[in-house]
Amino acid sequence: MTSQLNVDTIVDKAGTSGPSLPNTTTIKIGNTSTYVSEGGAVIQNTVQGIAKMWTRADHTGTAEINDSFNTASITDDSTGFLTYISTNNMTDTLYTVSLCYQPVATNVGTDHFNAYSLQTTSANQSRHHEDGGLEDCDHLSNMRHGDLA
Repeated sequence: MTSQLNVDTIVDKAGTSGPSLPNTTTIKIGNTSTYVSEGGAVIQNTVQGIAKMWTRADHTGTAEINDSFNTASITDDSTGFLTYISTNNMTDTLYTVSLCYQPVATNVGTDHFNAYSLQTTSANQSRHHEDGGLEDCDHLSNMRHGDLA
């Protein structure tokens, strides 16, 4: 017989979750957990749909992380080149990387933003300005989707 649990709120047994301590309840879900799409027509795998790593950083002057998830550090390799190092490794190098940025206001144009040298522990990115030169930029966003090791 199939069971169903209907609740409005889940809290830990000590009762510490709530408005003053949001997100303190640990809930574990399996890799096969699914959810129904907003329209109700599609069932999706919950774990597959979650970003496994994301970073918001600045790369003007010294590269620094503004906010992140599963990002151990970033390395300023040289002008226009950064390496993002993960806290938790990806299973393999077959993950996707999404990149975007806000260009430095003095040099706006058609740019090429590349992810390369994908490793299980890190990924590199570069920014090439329309004239072919490399350039640092403000407000970098980097996100990975795939499987964690």
